[in-house]
Amino acid sequence: MPAAVVSDAFAMSSDLGILSLLLIAALVGFVTGKLRYDVVALLTLLLAALFGVVPMESAFSGFGHPAVVTVAAVLVISRAFFQSGLVDALASLVLRAGKRPTMQVLALTLSVAVLSSFMNNVGALALMLPVGLQLSRTHGMAPSKLLMPLSFGSLLGGLTTLIGTPPNVIIATFWGRTNGTPFGFFDFAPVGVGVALAGILFIALLGWRLLPNRKGQSSPEDRFQVASYLGELRVQEKSRARGMTLREMREDVDGPPPVLAVLRGDEHVPAFRFRGVLQAGDVLVVEGETREIDALAHQAGLAIGLEPKEDSAVDEATPARDGAAAEKSADDGAAGDGGTAGDPEGEEDAGDDEEAEVPKSRELELGEAVVMAQSRLVGLNVREAGLLSAYDLTLIAVSRAGKRLRGRLRDIRFEDGDILLVQGPENVLVDRMNELGCLPLADRELRLGKPRKLALSAMIFALAITAISFGWVSAAIGMVAAAVLMVVSGVVSLRRAYDGIDWPVLVLLACMIPVGEAFETTGGAAWLANQLLTFGSGWAPIVTLGALLVATMCLSDVINNAAAAVLMAPIGHNLAQGLQANSEPFLMAVAIGASCAFLTPIGHQSNTLVFGPGGYRFGDYWKLGLPVQLVMLIVALPLLVWVWPLH
Repeated sequence: MPAAVVSDAFAMSSDLGILSLLLIAALVGFVTGKLRYDVVALLTLLLAALFGVVPMESAFSGFGHPAVVTVAAVLVISRAFFQSGLVDALASLVLRAGKRPTMQVLALTLSVAVLSSFMNNVGALALMLPVGLQLSRTHGMAPSKLLMPLSFGSLLGGLTTLIGTPPNVIIATFWGRTNGTPFGFFDFAPVGVGVALAGILFIALLGWRLLPNRKGQSSPEDRFQVASYLGELRVQEKSRARGMTLREMREDVDGPPPVLAVLRGDEHVPAFRFRGVLQAGDVLVVEGETREIDALAHQAGLAIGLEPKEDSAVDEATPARDGAAAEKSADDGAAGDGGTAGDPEGEEDAGDDEEAEVPKSRELELGEAVVMAQSRLVGLNVREAGLLSAYDLTLIAVSRAGKRLRGRLRDIRFEDGDILLVQGPENVLVDRMNELGCLPLADRELRLGKPRKLALSAMIFALAITAISFGWVSAAIGMVAAAVLMVVSGVVSLRRAYDGIDWPVLVLLACMIPVGEAFETTGGAAWLANQLLTFGSGWAPIVTLGALLVATMCLSDVINNAAAAVLMAPIGHNLAQGLQANSEPFLMAVAIGASCAFLTPIGHQSNTLVFGPGGYRFGDYWKLGLPVQLVMLIVALPLLVWVWPLH
């Protein structure tokens, strides 16, 4: 064998070994969640470039990849649809679904699936989640019965079109690079629609019955308050509880939430060890539902939330809203620096003692919101986020489903999935929570007065789909053109368009695409495919196809679905070549499997978003997710080989 060939083989083997170690480390990082997935992907890319596995000159080529550009444009279009009133029109239909639980689940799941077909699935879920909560409260059904079906419906809807979910864009682009002709806009529909309908019907007819009906949800208020909060209440000079022991305070009020500790200066005393009387300036750390915390505050005359000095310093690196710190609206008046419930200065002119302790300003309102993965709050505490000084918002309490929060409210660093209870100026509270990247959970008004914008956005989107379907333009060009036209025509403002982009997902895609290509060029995908073929040497091709589908499903349950598609696409292609079969059904199987993250709350952002509001536990996802995956496997395999023959 010539020396040059041996040298090339050794170099390839060395590169494959390094890349394999990096991919294993990346998988561990994705699963453990110690670092956010975009940071893990960026570190993997940088190390791959430093070790020479990915050429340095092309290390950041992924940021200009058509798949990344297409996903960004779809996110802008998703925000434009919301601004146009399309979602509100659909929501009004869902709320008339009737009193039968099956019809409610069917209407909700089918609606979010339709939205998810033409917009980002996380965006579709975020828009329909308040509708699901309102449906729960209106018809007396526990949120735990509705929200997981809603999440799963958003994933199922993404199977049906090219832009429904990032894995579809990745698979289409991969096939275009390999075959020269990418999958078209509706090429995913013949299999995707069948699988999605099967999943939706199963969830509506039987699946929702498998979900738990949590205790403590006998009233609409209880159903809405689905989790306990960690909050702080402060004793003031005029507080009724001042001079009382904890026991006396508990006996004096009706049904108080449990007091975990008393904070006095730098001293932190657990409640069971506190023997003195409460003094002005003491802080009670309490845990309970919002109505319990609010009731204790009113009856004992305690102030809720943090002191302004604890919430007023803004980290220089924290982006504030446009003009928020410098320009206060006249309408916000008393709701600014001195009018929050946590500000003693706003209480000096109140009347009698009980009313003075916790004033109720008509200009302030309480609101609940879920912290989304792309929120600027993630990783920050309340002081660094500058909620009060930059947004006029007072943090009242934080709930993190499945975990008992410890320590001071001011020191808690926000995570995606946290539910925040905040107080702020009415009429703008929802907008400011959206601006922070949080999903409000309160009822929202339906805004059906924009028929011109609704028709305009639909027309622009229809033109883009037509151009892509007939091959006049590529998917990236068509979607970017539609996004730009929606901004220029005023359907969505430029600031809202940029706010709608999920930057961590784009960074993940841009970093993993060069790594995935290196996995193919170094022979890693071919080697792994050969091992699978050797292991299943006696299997029929359809069994191998099913094994690929199941493997992709399992991978997407623990890592981001876009990363799963990037890694599994070359393996599927090499499996098809090894079997001398057509690649299309194998790549379509990867696309379906990557969107089937039904078994855990961490496999997809949609599952994470409903975890807290639904009051779920980690193991609840298996109860519905496993049967849904089995249904999809049974339906998908025959459809795949029928629409895309193996030979």
